Amino acid sequence: MSAPLAAPGAVAPLNAEAGRWSAGQAAVALAIAAFLLAFLIWPVLTVIRVAVTEPDGSLTLSHFGSFFQLSLMRESFANSLYVAGMTVVLATLIAVPLAYITVRFRFRGAILIQTLGVLPLIMPAFMGAAAMQLLFGRSGSVNQLLGQWFGFTLPIMEGLKGVIFVETLHYFPFILLNLSAALANIDSAMEESAQNLGASGWRLFRRIVFPLALPGYVAGASLVFIKVFDDLGTPLVLNVTNMLAPQAYLRVTSIGIEDPIGYVICFILVGFSIAAMAGSAAFLRGRDFATLQRGAAAAPRRDLRPWQAVLAYGWIVGVLLLVLSPHLGILMLSLSKVWSFTLVPEIWTLDNYSVVFRDSTRMITNTFLYCGLAALLDVVIGTAIAYLVLRTRVPGRQWLDHMATVALAMPGVVLGIGYLRTFRDTEIPFTGEALLGSWLIFVLAYTVRRLPYALRSCNAALQQVHLSLEEAAQNLGASRARAIWRVVVPLMAGGILAGFVTSFITAAVEISETILLTSRESLAPMSYGIYLYMQSIAGRGPGAALGVVAIVMVALGTYLSHRFVAARHAQQFMKGQRP
Repeated sequence: MSAPLAAPGAVAPLNAEAGRWSAGQAAVALAIAAFLLAFLIWPVLTVIRVAVTEPDGSLTLSHFGSFFQLSLMRESFANSLYVAGMTVVLATLIAVPLAYITVRFRFRGAILIQTLGVLPLIMPAFMGAAAMQLLFGRSGSVNQLLGQWFGFTLPIMEGLKGVIFVETLHYFPFILLNLSAALANIDSAMEESAQNLGASGWRLFRRIVFPLALPGYVAGASLVFIKVFDDLGTPLVLNVTNMLAPQAYLRVTSIGIEDPIGYVICFILVGFSIAAMAGSAAFLRGRDFATLQRGAAAAPRRDLRPWQAVLAYGWIVGVLLLVLSPHLGILMLSLSKVWSFTLVPEIWTLDNYSVVFRDSTRMITNTFLYCGLAALLDVVIGTAIAYLVLRTRVPGRQWLDHMATVALAMPGVVLGIGYLRTFRDTEIPFTGEALLGSWLIFVLAYTVRRLPYALRSCNAALQQVHLSLEEAAQNLGASRARAIWRVVVPLMAGGILAGFVTSFITAAVEISETILLTSRESLAPMSYGIYLYMQSIAGRGPGAALGVVAIVMVALGTYLSHRFVAARHAQQFMKGQRP
């Protein structure tokens, strides 16, 4: 029997040699630390420093006073909190019933429903915002039907309501995914005991099921709050500027990089993002969600009664129609020549795709270059950090993990402004080219922002590679470096690929940093092109076509990675079956 694998988050067993650390390992750790300090920690600290200091360097809170004296800033602050809070509420109303129904009840199409439920995540919210206006706007398809049939309309795409609506449909899968996993892990004995004591229905869910699944819900809800609070693209596309992230962008681009109010806004965005993460952890701290038979038996799926089936399928169909509406709207918009005040486009055409492949080929190429290099750097750095943390005892190695994870709480607009301030006079060595005017700045920004995703995948993959396999290679004469390259890395291939694909597809649709760091159109990636196209009515067709290209890229990358991982698992299984 093989030795047990290291538990998630635990350090793998170390032998005497693994307990030591070499100068080479320390050098790698220092190089990674220097990279994170230079391109993550220092830009963020620069933003914070400017917000709390005068030009002469003295500490001050006067910038915060100036911020709260402006009625627009107070309104933007309140609106951002309101939009983020309401999005969490509405996302909860959608995700909780959907998660409970698909996990706890037996009915056809459960896997398809769970798959379609996460479909919004492959398309950024700002991309579907324009299409949602055509579908749900004041003169959109849905309101035209409601006006003709029932004599009323729903103003759900106006102002802040439109932002909340779009963000809810885009981000509710975060709650759905986390809550579904938590519900699936609840021991059936807990529910059976409660049912034997007379609990059932809503009381069973409220008193037993949901409290035990609370960690999953809180994790998803806090992530939704952070993502919505610092989102820049959706409000800009919907022309809603009285929110914090758009105001930070507008202050820096219109008034200038020296404007202190923009840095105060960034300070607030960082503070609330960190507070959301810390608050969710503090809320769960001291509470016990464990069960004695964790992993023994999941709660059995129950059959739906006829009336329950009608309600469940009605809810699911309604949710999926809303979930798929942005994708359908983008597709129709990309194929339309004229679409205004009609249920569907008046004239259909493929010219929008011709425009994209004629005028935006450079943007597509730039996207592959920037995101490919960033994803490659992410998996290299992520694999190195995972190895240093799990396989060595280099002093301070845990700090590498903590520093990389900080990027999860850093809003893109904050990091973008931090880069503009920190590297405004920096030149690339040996070339004399300004860093902010080169394509390299995109690679650095995307690498830092997406590193946590790759790190988590590489970390999980390394935890499944037992130390004895590496030791066996070293016992046969391989050096540690050769053992890592020939044994450990191949066995981590599935996790490394998952990290690469996740980093690539999320960077490909990044908008906050991209808008701020694009100095000329020849350097722009696809996300910036989509944003530019969407700013005018005439350009929304090509913008939607470019969005469809981005969605196809993301979907294809995800599909190929799943096929690769499945093939490797099958190959390893066949090897294990050989005598």
